[in-house]
Amino acid sequence: MRTKEVIQQWVDAFNEGNADKIAAFYAENAINHQVANEPVVGKAAIHKMFSEEFANADMVCIVENIFQEGDWAILEWKDPLGLRGCGFFQIENGLIVFQRGYWDKLSFLRAHNLPIPS
Repeated sequence: MRTKEVIQQWVDAFNEGNADKIAAFYAENAINHQVANEPVVGKAAIHKMFSEEFANADMVCIVENIFQEGDWAILEWKDPLGLRGCGFFQIENGLIVFQRGYWDKLSFLRAHNLPIPS
């Protein structure tokens, strides 16, 4: 499967809000670093992160662009609330081994009426 196709399927799973399904896209030792947070290391920890996030907010990823270069893909996204961001994904053997995402955490918390840490 092409790298770009993996990311499109990841988006589909993300939009279902299913942590089990989305965790299946990650290698056992994968790293997910959303720059607004500390890196999350390992498939089990990534599953836990998504379980908590899906429980706290109704998130939707609308694809604006997916770019591919070799085993890397870039996802530009928006959501229905007006938030925008991008993610960089490294894929090996059809699995995500590294992900880094850029988005505004304060805007996200406000848009979802979540507590803002002091």
